[in-house]
Amino acid sequence: MVFNTSATASSVWLLDLRGAVGPASADYLIRGINEAEQAHADLVVIRIDTPGGLDTAMRDIIKTLIASTVPVASYVAPSGSRAASAGTYIMYASHIAAMAPATNLGAATPVQIASPSLPTAPKPEDDNNNNSKEERNPAKPSNAMEQKLINDAVAYIEGLADLYGRNKAWAVKAVREGASLAAEDALKLRVIDLIAHDVDELLQQLQGRQLTVAGKPLTLNLSDIEIHRYQPDWRNKFLMVITDPNIAYILMMLGIYGLILEAYNPGTLLPGIVGGVSLLLALYAFQVLPVSYAGLALIALGVMLMVAEAFVPSFGVLGLGGLTAFVIGSIILMDTPIPAYQIALPLILSVATASAAVLVFGLAMIMRARKQKLVSGVSILEGQVATVSAMHKGRAMVQLQGELWQVSCESALQLDDSVRVIAAGGVILQVEKL
Repeated sequence: MVFNTSATASSVWLLDLRGAVGPASADYLIRGINEAEQAHADLVVIRIDTPGGLDTAMRDIIKTLIASTVPVASYVAPSGSRAASAGTYIMYASHIAAMAPATNLGAATPVQIASPSLPTAPKPEDDNNNNSKEERNPAKPSNAMEQKLINDAVAYIEGLADLYGRNKAWAVKAVREGASLAAEDALKLRVIDLIAHDVDELLQQLQGRQLTVAGKPLTLNLSDIEIHRYQPDWRNKFLMVITDPNIAYILMMLGIYGLILEAYNPGTLLPGIVGGVSLLLALYAFQVLPVSYAGLALIALGVMLMVAEAFVPSFGVLGLGGLTAFVIGSIILMDTPIPAYQIALPLILSVATASAAVLVFGLAMIMRARKQKLVSGVSILEGQVATVSAMHKGRAMVQLQGELWQVSCESALQLDDSVRVIAAGGVILQVEKL
């Protein structure tokens, strides 16, 4: 089977994987490859520069790569880029693996088992020894769960290495020891297929290359090339924004406090609408992010305790307990050590400080209100002086606070007599004649 035997130009789709591998980048690459298949593209080139990312997103991308009927070339570029961790797995799963000079790949150990007690990465000279020492100092996980994680990662990358005959021994070393390779060494060890300075040189080297795609032999014909740069659409950009852990965290807090404000002031509508929409967006983001449900529960408990302080004043006990639970829950909310998918500590401290300020302000208002005299109800009439302004059926009436009140007095009262309220109860005021 030969690509582009007609006179039309070869269609090459160019995609970019920049930054951490996550839900947004996975959605972008998967839809890009699928649309390239529908457009009968001759080749898809993915330029890679990533420190790694989430395992679930990486596996979704790899499933699409393996199932693709269009050949995919993963290309670590420009110079200075890397394909670390998840990027290495993606390179192994691609039909063609290429790198620019001064790039590197590797360090594919699952991040969950990273620990100061694990062996350090091998020295550069070990990488040039054709993997003769790959089993000498394997990582030793500290518990059964870590052992399962690393064994699963080893088996996974070994299967990917078998797909296109790449160096399996070094792949295992990259997982067990966190080994890395520069482009030149990767080519020598058959980890990648070629080195190219740019996309144009890459396509020139791929001209006439024979591949196996979806189980069928295939020859690339790239003599006349038309490059289609696939850009993220609004959906992908929106997904990229809301799946940022910091944005998702802010949306969650807006949602919680918006609903609380609506509960305090029913009928306001705006806080409830904003809070409801924000909370739903946050929950959507959390379903594709590595969320710790313990952290989420602690945040909810913390908010409830701080709100309870306003209803059941405990001189700060409930509030401080809620604030502590809130901070701890926020720190452990993202169940991953990957920096790109952790909530920034300054953001957590800012939200916690704002919550504490509101709590302290609320407590101060409560204490001040307890010390003040009553400003509502009939009790506020006690001590006030009034003049008898009317007589109704022999009972004197006075006008206070814009209303007529019946009064009861031990002395006989007449119009224009001055009285002072000594007790207020029901609809009759007890007065004394001045």
